[in-house]
Amino acid sequence: MNQGQEKFYEFILERVQEDKVEEARLLLEENFKKQSQGDFTQEDALKFIPKMISYLKPEMVEEVQGIMKQFAANIPH
Repeated sequence: MNQGQEKFYEFILERVQEDKVEEARLLLEENFKKQSQGDFTQEDALKFIPKMISYLKPEMVEEVQGIMKQFAANIPH
């Protein structure tokens, strides 16, 4: 994991529902692996975002959605 991924990882896990931490961790790690291999696509991001949002504490959804949209916008199409 690079430094940016590590910060994102910690940021997200702090905002995930306690019973969803393991699912969120696995999803993040899977997507970071794709990024490091250079095959993480816009389509992957579009699948990742709704799934990750479903793991968040309700009061954290809006904050995280904004950050995820910025993240997704920087992924090559």
